[in-house]
Parts: sequence; structure tokens; C-alpha cells
Amino acid sequence: MFLRPIARASPLRLATALPAQRLPVIQRRTFMPDSMTGQGGVIGQKYPDSDYKGLTAEEDPDMNGGYVNPPRIKRQFRDPHGDWWDKQERRNYGEPVHEDHDMMGMFTPYEYTWVTPGKGLAQIGAFVAVVLSLCLAVKQVYPDKPSYPREFEGGLVKELGGAGAVRVSLWLPATRDMDRFRTRIAN
Repeated sequence: MFLRPIARASPLRLATALPAQRLPVIQRRTFMPDSMTGQGGVIGQKYPDSDYKGLTAEEDPDMNGGYVNPPRIKRQFRDPHGDWWDKQERRNYGEPVHEDHDMMGMFTPYEYTWVTPGKGLAQIGAFVAVVLSLCLAVKQVYPDKPSYPREFEGGLVKELGGAGAVRVSLWLPATRDMDRFRTRIAN
């Protein structure tokens, strides 16, 4: 009940407002004044940087403002027993950080250098050779089942106990059925 008057009041309020030209929603949400965006040279007037000289492409080949990049060495390969200010990251205080630090820090994926690719391929080849030789040895020793079972003239009915013989199964008869089972075998 309370929301209905508010819902009715909003169109009235919009109609009575001055018809000013409104910006699209995105521009209204991200509007920043010139003093913050630097348009019109406002930031240059506020913060003069006369001591900075522009670098040419020959003076600054990386185009990073003259930042001196340290050598590209992963922190993993630095001496773990060295006297570092930051023992975990293996870094000294004030030491410049490489601009690709996110790929070369201690918390980047570990670079596996224990086994060379050639040695790894040799180990995989040795494993495959051992498995195949084991399969061949088992095949030579293990007797093979004939692909077609043997047939006997007249079958093996007599040898298997005759026509009325009880077939052997995996179930064990209960104790009350045991007497009936014994009498059946005896007859």
C-alpha cells in the first residue's frame, strides 16, 4: 500500500523537472571532471614535471619510461641460503623488480629441471620395453586356450554322471535340504 503513492509520484516528479539534456546512462555513471581526467592540461598545470625529459626510442628501447629492468632470472634459481631481506621471495630491500615479476616470482609455477627431456624420453622408453617384454614372457609361459573347443563322439554324458546327474553349482544347500540332497545323490 505504501509503495503505490511513491510509484505515482515518480512520473510527476520527472514531468515537472526541467527538460535538461541528459547524458546516456554509461556516461552519467562514469562521469569525471576535467581536473581528474587531465583533459585541457589541468594535471600538467597542477603538477609540473619540468625535470623529466622525454626519452627517445634509442635511449629507452623497452618503452617503459627508463625503468631499469634487472636480469630475467626466476626467483626459484636464486640462492636459497643467501642473506636476503625477504627470505621467502629471495629479494633485498629496494631491489628493483622485473616488469615480468608475475611470471618470475616464487609463487609462479615451479620450473622442473631435475630430469632433462632426453633422459625423460629414455626412461619412458625403458618402461615401455619392460612392460612389453613382460607381456611377451607371460605369453610364452601361459598356456593358450584353443579357439574352438574339442568335441567327443557321443558327448561326455556317461563320463559326467549320466543323464540324471545333478549339476554342480555355486550355491550351498541349506541344512534342512541336505538330507534330500544326499538321498538324491545316492539314488
